[in-house]
Amino acid sequence: HPWLADHAVSGVVLVPGTGLVELVVRAGDEVGCGVVEELVIEAPLVVPESGGVRVQVAVGGLDESGARAVTVYSASEDTAGDHDSGVWTRHATGRLRPAPAGSKGIAGSTDIAGFDVSVWPPVGAERVPLDVGGLYEEMRGRGYAFGPAFRGLRAVWRRGEEVFAEVVLPEEQRETAVRFGIHPALFDAAMHARQLVRPDEAVAGSGGSRTVLPFSWNDVALHAVGASALRVRLVSPGPDVLSLQAADETGEPVLTMDSLVFREVSADRLGAAAGAGGGDGFLFRVEWAELPVPAVGSDRVASWVALAGAEEVAAAAVDAPDVVVLEAYGDGTGGGDEVLALTVRVLGVVQAWLVAPAFENGKLVVITRGAMPAGGDADVMDPAGAAVWGLIRAAQSENPDRIILLDTAAGSGLDVGGVDMGSVLAAALATGEPQIAMRGAVLSTPRLVRDTTGAAVPDVPAVFASEGTVLVTGGTGSLGAMVARHLVAGHGVRRLLLVSRRGSDAEGAAELVAELGESGAVVTVCACDVADRDAVAAVLAAVPVEHPLTGVVHLAGVLDDGVIGALTPERIEGVFAPKVTAVRHLDELTRELAPQLASFTVFSSAAALLGSAGQGSYAAANSYLDALMAHRRAAGLPGVSMAWGLWEQSTGLTARLSEIDQARMSRGGILPLTPAEGMALFDAALRGSAALVVPIKLDLRRLRADAAAGRGLPELLAGLVQGGRRQVRAGGRQVGVGESGGGLAARLAGLS
Repeated sequence: HPWLADHAVSGVVLVPGTGLVELVVRAGDEVGCGVVEELVIEAPLVVPESGGVRVQVAVGGLDESGARAVTVYSASEDTAGDHDSGVWTRHATGRLRPAPAGSKGIAGSTDIAGFDVSVWPPVGAERVPLDVGGLYEEMRGRGYAFGPAFRGLRAVWRRGEEVFAEVVLPEEQRETAVRFGIHPALFDAAMHARQLVRPDEAVAGSGGSRTVLPFSWNDVALHAVGASALRVRLVSPGPDVLSLQAADETGEPVLTMDSLVFREVSADRLGAAAGAGGGDGFLFRVEWAELPVPAVGSDRVASWVALAGAEEVAAAAVDAPDVVVLEAYGDGTGGGDEVLALTVRVLGVVQAWLVAPAFENGKLVVITRGAMPAGGDADVMDPAGAAVWGLIRAAQSENPDRIILLDTAAGSGLDVGGVDMGSVLAAALATGEPQIAMRGAVLSTPRLVRDTTGAAVPDVPAVFASEGTVLVTGGTGSLGAMVARHLVAGHGVRRLLLVSRRGSDAEGAAELVAELGESGAVVTVCACDVADRDAVAAVLAAVPVEHPLTGVVHLAGVLDDGVIGALTPERIEGVFAPKVTAVRHLDELTRELAPQLASFTVFSSAAALLGSAGQGSYAAANSYLDALMAHRRAAGLPGVSMAWGLWEQSTGLTARLSEIDQARMSRGGILPLTPAEGMALFDAALRGSAALVVPIKLDLRRLRADAAAGRGLPELLAGLVQGGRRQVRAGGRQVGVGESGGGLAARLAGLS
């Protein structure tokens, strides 16, 4: 259908709403319910830049009134078969009903619901001067880019509140008209004279343009098929509402539509839909999937030892047990010092264990307690333990198949509620999974799934009060500036407090303040080290009472990459300061100083979940943020952590990435998000209900190819990429260096 490329809104090629109506009518005809009683568009159906998209129209059974439910879904071509992973996006829902008895008699009539087509143009209608090219260029300026297939408007007349129009399909499309009940491009063009019905609706406020899309179709009936030209009557009974009747060139009825309601849509939301192939397909969340394992206690690991610190590794190496256990619990205070101390202690043990020859073929099991939300946000009682998960995930990426993470319920210890640890270890190892949570006798593992909790909500809830103050940390950086602009333009925020280490001395800060001021925002820029509790307290205390703090967006952060063996306590502390320490201060101080806080958003990183090699300290810091937001949610406080994937190189932290780094990530199935995609996903995350969301642009086709080729993939993606889970060998152990299986050379030979 090449004509689809001629329908773009805000730079995104969309299947027109008329196309969805055509699909629904065609499906309804199969079961004798060809009248669209109602069809509500929930998400735009995007035509992807490459690859295909599969569409499914589902018609339900008859209800008591003789009507049927109808639903339209789509999925990208490479994921459509994966029904259980949530990759299908619902675009529209509605009801179909049979045509009224005797309705076939409409054919041959010259009157359609009061629309007399016996004389054309209608008596008393005055011709409206029409510059077709000028009209479509003016519409392009408001975001509607219609190509030749959709430029069918030929003549327009007005009679009071009525507008009459002639529309035709261009010559190259006329032969295809017979393939449709009504060609979507012709139907769409029939409504373009709406611009002349209520031109005021195209403008909001003082000249600001609006972009609207069809939202709710009501009582649409098709009386004849295959039309290539129409005579149309349009009436707009209210703002953003349109009714339509259409006949062919002989006066025979073709189409009637009681009403169509339009709704405004943002360019950012369309940008996210475009990147995702529809809906919010780049937004994910973490689910904990139950593992089918033997009951705890059915077997046990005979040789294991528990260590507390790095100094004990050498002594344990004398007997070289099969499994070394490291308990990593916080003391319950959750303060920055506690998180740093625990992470450093774990780092020391892991570094010593990795270089000890005696443990080359053994396993290290790191046990946390209440660090992961395996049973919900309330499970997170030890955010410090979550930092350990981030560190160890990076260590796992650097040292595959050697380290296991096991999170037990809060309050359990080495005996895990009275169950023998040897049995617990055996059950965990038997799963073959590197990351496990244990709640009672149930083991589960994290899996990334698509987050659709906010997909049906067309607009972002008003979480940012227009007269309240929103604090943005890292607010003068490129990413902070992007968020600040979006808060003002997309959320109507009028009071911004931008905090950074350099404050108004930061490059571009003055220009940003001036730009936002022209948009009606009052912006304060403040120099503040967010790792300094007293400094943060002073900033919050200075927020005016008449404009109280109602929102926090934390973006501050630094990178200091290095593999596990190269990390030091000082390097970890440097990365923790603007993440762990700063967010802990904001968490505690806003509870006291900002009782009206409605939104607390932190920018985290997918590195904390995927275990990005060489980013152990950064992953640890961000994993703490993820857990702290879950902890806040469990306490009834606002909190959402957005674990971002890769941004385009021009922004913030990713500006340091070399072309080689970018290429490496792309080969790993992670593509960079554009600013428009990112801000649309920001809105989508706010619409949802999860404490942790993962906005990341995954190339699932590439990941599937990697899985098929036997290249290792993070287990977190196994639910999205069929075949992505590694094969587990006998006893849950992988064949290691020096064992049967060919050794290191054989293992490397199969890799790219």
